[in-house]
Amino acid sequence: MTVPEIRVSSDASAVAASVAEALVERIVAAQRSRGIAHVVLTGGGIGTQTLAAVPTAPGCDDVDWGAVEVWWGDERFVARSDPERNETGARDAFLDRLPLDPARVHPMPSTEDFASADEAASAYAGLLSKAAGPAGPVPAFDVLMLGVGPEGHVASLFPGLPGVHEAAPVVAVVDSPKPPPTRISLTFPSIRAAREVWLIASGEGKAAAMAAAAAPGTSPFDVPAAGARGQDRTVFWLDEAAASQGSGS
Repeated sequence: MTVPEIRVSSDASAVAASVAEALVERIVAAQRSRGIAHVVLTGGGIGTQTLAAVPTAPGCDDVDWGAVEVWWGDERFVARSDPERNETGARDAFLDRLPLDPARVHPMPSTEDFASADEAASAYAGLLSKAAGPAGPVPAFDVLMLGVGPEGHVASLFPGLPGVHEAAPVVAVVDSPKPPPTRISLTFPSIRAAREVWLIASGEGKAAAMAAAAAPGTSPFDVPAAGARGQDRTVFWLDEAAASQGSGS
């Protein structure tokens, strides 16, 4: 797995601005190389703050937003309009502010789409496989962004839960320790298919998790963030507080 690069900014706002600018640069580069870019979004406070910074980021007008495929790393399995959904925050901060092609925006299913999270996970895996084609089971995402929990969870892969061992591309999570308990998540094989994986964290409460995730030998089953790595590049985007226990050294 790639060794994480550590990028430290002064505070959460500076992290969001830095990641937004870098995301625009990577999308432009992907489109120049392959004509299209695949991006995986994350939710949470710093994730949504980052998305909100994209429309005003330097170079944003250079992106062909109609040629961006948008995916999610995880989602709460609730009603489509529920404010708990990562999709809801992303639409307010990002999706509704840019000229994206609605057919290329792929939110994870809701309770209005399927009766169970297992069915929803299977359907999303099928959508990813279709987009990936023969190279499947998921596209080679150009950038996959992840928030990090204070115990080190990424997407909805929590320490000690079955999802961290799952080999399928997408998993249903039915006993999340963080509410709501039922979720859908990409798994490690899908995350590791990405060209670049970016972990974004701010605040002192994330410092221990980020230090553990950066340390060689940390088990991803104990600290899932330690297992989130990209094929070509892995970047930890941190503020000074999140880097305060050594991950920024």
